[in-house]
Amino acid sequence: MKDRLRQLTGGILLVSLLLLGFSKPFQQYVNIPANITLLEGQEQIIPKGTAVTAMADSPENFTYSEQAKSVSLNAEAPGKDELFLQIAGLPVKKVDVNVLKNFKVFPGGQSIGVRLNTLGVLVVGHHLVSTKSEKASPGEEAGIQVGDIITKINGKEIKKMEQVAPFVEDAGKSGKALDLTVQREKEKFQTKLLPLKDEKEQDYKLGLYIRDSAAGIGTMTFYEPKSKKYGALGHVISDIDTKKPIVVENGQIVKSTVTAIEKGKNGNPGEKLARFSGNRDVIGNITLNSPFGIFGKLKKNINNGALDKEMPIGLSHQVKEGPAKILTVVEGNQVEPYDIEIVSTVPQKFPATKGMVIKVTDKRLLNKTGGIVQGMSGSPIIQDGKLIGAVTHVFVNDPTSGYGVHIEWMLHEAGIDIYERQNLDKVG
Repeated sequence: MKDRLRQLTGGILLVSLLLLGFSKPFQQYVNIPANITLLEGQEQIIPKGTAVTAMADSPENFTYSEQAKSVSLNAEAPGKDELFLQIAGLPVKKVDVNVLKNFKVFPGGQSIGVRLNTLGVLVVGHHLVSTKSEKASPGEEAGIQVGDIITKINGKEIKKMEQVAPFVEDAGKSGKALDLTVQREKEKFQTKLLPLKDEKEQDYKLGLYIRDSAAGIGTMTFYEPKSKKYGALGHVISDIDTKKPIVVENGQIVKSTVTAIEKGKNGNPGEKLARFSGNRDVIGNITLNSPFGIFGKLKKNINNGALDKEMPIGLSHQVKEGPAKILTVVEGNQVEPYDIEIVSTVPQKFPATKGMVIKVTDKRLLNKTGGIVQGMSGSPIIQDGKLIGAVTHVFVNDPTSGYGVHIEWMLHEAGIDIYERQNLDKVG
């Protein structure tokens, strides 16, 4: 009898816990974050059950107001504080509130031309050299692969293709193999390569196709006026042949003018066609090509003609599903805002390139481009008056939709760490 009573009691408790777990108040309580990060002047509303009340002991960094089913937090000053949620006067959850110093940047949207100079010369293919006795690729026999970067020949740094030919000619005539320093991803190794003389062309050859630069177009995302640091594109630039990220020695961004649009269709993403300006219109350098875009410093501040004012940023957990806008160019140099919908967003604690799924809803843009096209990467995404991210990729089978990256990760790559700014200010 006692065993049956214990089983019955246990069953009732289990059912009660399951019902509690599926109840709306409990779900709201569970979903209340343990940590909230805000910028000065920003507000966040926390949903809660009617039985839950909020309490903070003389907070210095935020104020709060309580409604029946929510608590509204208002960030006042940089620093850390705590908010307690309680039921019947008993604390049940602690929320750490971290207020960061207010930070603003200028949104981009301008079409830019990109010129990258590789670190050394990039190997993009092999070819056979036809000699009197054989056909062979000295480069392939030396263990050099597509995507490798030749950084030194006989101990001398190599930065341009034209530096290679004299070494090849001397080695071919002397019969002495070249000493090559090769970088493969993060590894470096040494190898020897003896050029062969092409019977038809009467030139000594490596049996390698090489390249020292790349070019393309994209869109400026943001710049910070004091440091002149900028971010653009929102994704890495890869070599068209090797499909591997280009390791950058240096590069430039220049003004570009959109001359035509190849409209996107299902299975065939479109692209912007643009004309680069001359060297005299270089507007900045490129020091980093990363999964989050290209980064460097501008020579001077630039305007977009659409939203030429500093704008606060939105952190990843503040982005919400719903309407937003992008800034981009589809004709000439004119930056215009276009309507999009944020279909989904994932708050991220660590850097990730695909934080949002977006969909173009603006009929003007759909009629002109069919949606997201190549060259639109980096177009800033704006929601509720805040810069929240950038367009990165288009869905091949649906050109109206694509991915976006959250702005805080692009800022981090640019060397602008909004989380450390507060700590540095406190130390100073």
